[in-house]
Amino acid sequence: MIEGLYPVLPFIVGAILCFLVGGLPRKIIALATPVVGLLALLGLPDGTSFTISFFGFELILAQVDRLSFLFALLFHIAALIGVIYALHVKNRLEIGSALLYAGSAIGTVLAGDLVTLFVGWELLALTSAFIVWAANNHRSLATGSRYLIFQVLSGLSLLAGLLIHHQAGGSLTIAELGVLDLASPGVLWIFLAFGIKAGFPLLHTWIVDSYPAASATGAVFLSAFTTKTAVYALARFFPGTEELITIGAVMTFFPIFYAVIENDLRKVLCYSMINQIGFMVIGIGIGTELALNGAISHAFNDVLFKGLLFMSMGAVLHVTGTTRGTELGGLWRKMPITTVLCLVGAASISAVPLFSGFVSKSMVMAAALQEGHTWLWFLLLFASAGVLEHAGIKIPYFAFFAHDSKLEAKEPPINMLLAMTIGAALCIFIGCRPDLLYNLLPYSVDYVPYTTTHVLTQMQLLLFASLSVVVLMKSGIYPPELRRENLDFDVVYRNGGRLLGWIVHNPIARGAGALSHTVLDRIPAKIVALVDQIPSSTTLQWKMVLPGLMLLLALLTFLFSHLFQ
Repeated sequence: MIEGLYPVLPFIVGAILCFLVGGLPRKIIALATPVVGLLALLGLPDGTSFTISFFGFELILAQVDRLSFLFALLFHIAALIGVIYALHVKNRLEIGSALLYAGSAIGTVLAGDLVTLFVGWELLALTSAFIVWAANNHRSLATGSRYLIFQVLSGLSLLAGLLIHHQAGGSLTIAELGVLDLASPGVLWIFLAFGIKAGFPLLHTWIVDSYPAASATGAVFLSAFTTKTAVYALARFFPGTEELITIGAVMTFFPIFYAVIENDLRKVLCYSMINQIGFMVIGIGIGTELALNGAISHAFNDVLFKGLLFMSMGAVLHVTGTTRGTELGGLWRKMPITTVLCLVGAASISAVPLFSGFVSKSMVMAAALQEGHTWLWFLLLFASAGVLEHAGIKIPYFAFFAHDSKLEAKEPPINMLLAMTIGAALCIFIGCRPDLLYNLLPYSVDYVPYTTTHVLTQMQLLLFASLSVVVLMKSGIYPPELRRENLDFDVVYRNGGRLLGWIVHNPIARGAGALSHTVLDRIPAKIVALVDQIPSSTTLQWKMVLPGLMLLLALLTFLFSHLFQ
């Protein structure tokens, strides 16, 4: 352990050095960065705070409690696995941005005041956009720009909310805030900011749009930090907010239908991510100790098993150049290790007993039953079956089994296999020893996942859901993967943007041009022509008035041009 070191500092220094150097030194620095940061985090006892003065305002860079420590620990683990996975990458922009991205997430969850949280929030947006752009192709450049728009809107909403909140006399110190009320001044803007980054319904399209556009390694980093930082913020400020139950229920439900018809397997994982975040949001909305522990532990596990699935699909992309289900298949013979590791991730996200997803997802479902939300329990049961279909079966089946695609393939580089192995080992270890994770949760846990009722209920669900998929496939009812690009609600944003561009380019721009021509050319010409027709006896008087009229016309033109800029 390293005492007295701010855990974000190693990421800043490491990122700068990775931008400057290459080769073996860059790899060593990239590996050392999360390790040093983790040692610094472990050297911070509960209650530790880092403060600095900034223009007379005291910023609390770190305020450690059980919630912030758990998410910071998770992000250090994710950063280390991601760095190992990306050791073969020579793109300095991607590695440096990834380290800054991880450091921004850690700084955000450790923040002790809203100003520091806002700074981390914005750094998350900027650094993650550079990770998308680092893929360096036409699609990633366009997608990264759309991605950044959403992230900036989230930051502006957070800034507006905290300014209104502070203007109304609210404290900016997180420890003094407690649970925020949506009816309080500015809080709704803060809630919206968190909702954008969490992928609330109708605000979720940036996830499906941007993550598949990143490189094989970039998507692994992106899947770990932004949405989980938003989950942390919701758990910190809005536990027990009933609106989150409805929002989370919708999030668990609608992605299933998009994932079924999606051909790009990385997009399927994006829809699966929204589905899993829905479980977390529901747990936060229920707000009991059991529900919050379930939501937070599921966020921890989701980073691991979703990262493992993104890594396995990244490995497929690395060796074949595609992740489209219709172009893959039969890879298990050529990539047996990757296939097994992918199956571990599939079992974990499907909540198979002895895998990590089972010990956290079941907590949220049990909390829903305890609070009398029977309808919600049935919905989560349906959502769990949907997860098994699109992430537990579809991903490994279309990538590694199904028909033989005849693609040239081999196992990915050893560092990618090592990273996937670490992720798989953690998924199995937590599934077999959930008490080690439970001991880190914010509240004491007396929940026992491995009871006869829990295990039998889950096994029955998994068996019947698997049987349903087999029957649908064999009968030809299962919907085929669509080879075209499937648009989600972003069709509204895209077409709305095109309509706005047409309006600006045609009626407004052409109208302004015609009006300028009239004011600047035609009207002065008319005035000069009228003056020339004035009798000579009155010409002198009009010539004295004319400069004033011309000055007034110039002033009106100036105001008009600035008004329509």
